[in-house]
Amino acid sequence: MTMRTIVRIVTLTAGFVVLGGLAAWAQAPGAPAGPGVGAGLMGLGASVAIGLGAIGTGIAQSRIGGAAAGVVAERPEMFGTMLIFLVIPETLVIFGFVIAFFLYGKI
Repeated sequence: MTMRTIVRIVTLTAGFVVLGGLAAWAQAPGAPAGPGVGAGLMGLGASVAIGLGAIGTGIAQSRIGGAAAGVVAERPEMFGTMLIFLVIPETLVIFGFVIAFFLYGKI
């Protein structure tokens, strides 16, 4: 391809992008704009709060569970303590759910 063809393709693509953007911004005067970008970002924040909390909890519980299985195999009286240690990381997901619930209430 020659340089002239590449310039034409880039120019046409840029023109379509600009015209498409102008058409997307056009709306009737006084019409409501809708929820906007803020609602989408709050939804994204809610999903990140739950998703990262769940990933962190999964990693922590896998390591704690393996260690707890070894401890309980050697000392069965430590079952209750190991169960508490296994449940503690679950609070990360609960906090993420609470944050997501509050964010969803604002959308």
